Amino acid sequence: MESVFRPRRLRRSVTLRRMVQETRLRREDLILPMFVAPGKGVRQEVPSMPGVSRLSVENLAEEAKAAADLGIPAVLLFGLPQKKDETGSEAASPKGAVQQAVRQLKKQIPNLVVITDVCLCGYTSHGHCGLLRPGGEVDNDATLEVLAQVAVSHAQAGADIVAPSDMMDGRVGAIREALDEVGLEMTAILSYAVKYASSFYGPFRDAAESAPQFGDRRAYQMDPANAREAMREAFLDVEEGADIIMVKPALPYLDILTRLRPEFDLPLAAYQVSGEYSMIKAAAQKGWLDENAVMLESLTSIKRAGADLILTYFAKEAAQLLGK
Repeated sequence: MESVFRPRRLRRSVTLRRMVQETRLRREDLILPMFVAPGKGVRQEVPSMPGVSRLSVENLAEEAKAAADLGIPAVLLFGLPQKKDETGSEAASPKGAVQQAVRQLKKQIPNLVVITDVCLCGYTSHGHCGLLRPGGEVDNDATLEVLAQVAVSHAQAGADIVAPSDMMDGRVGAIREALDEVGLEMTAILSYAVKYASSFYGPFRDAAESAPQFGDRRAYQMDPANAREAMREAFLDVEEGADIIMVKPALPYLDILTRLRPEFDLPLAAYQVSGEYSMIKAAAQKGWLDENAVMLESLTSIKRAGADLILTYFAKEAAQLLGK
């Protein structure tokens, strides 16, 4: 008698489906991005990102504690300055919002892993990710020294991981060398190794007030049409000392995650960016999608594609559902 395989046999009940599930999304996979603002008593909701706010240090610490209580292991901090200038000088200040927030979080929630974004775009008056030459071009090598100073200031404040997102050539090596020189060799580097010049960043630029004042960032962020280049970028950052490599955005670049996964033993992260978040939120508010179902499906797809860690503004909502 011929045997007929029926895949539906293992789909008949919730329990059976869970038993044979190939990809499991966990709270421990999630990292919550947060925006820290100068001053006190600040809680400004970002209009284009429902549920996301710019927070002063004390309010951010409260939100981070709530996230940690839900089982979220880490946060990623983006800072806003008191003032901007051509060189983004406040980015490396020990009195900066990020540095203050790191110290507060490590004091109040010592087991929370604190990651800090290292870039100048939110601190420069022109909104670009590095120092400019007279003609307006970003000066790659001059920027490296400044980025290294920013990373050291974050690590000295207590950051567990620094995350350069600027896409300057050689920045991982420059940061690794600078950290090691001051005895911070145990501070890890999460590199935005594959960061595309994406149109999905719009809401984030509202939140971080980091839109470029002229031109765009295509001269240093990756062309969305390129995949082979992603491998070169990742290999370079690993050779320079990255401990974790990341793809950004996530959902439009699942193929890149899948290409990277078999090539690297390092942890692989993916950033579900502001545009991905806001699209789901907007459609859900219109009643066009089931927010929780689509959120979990999208996060599971990122994990399935190869990500070990997922940075997402949905971290708290997802953790609540995954904890049930």
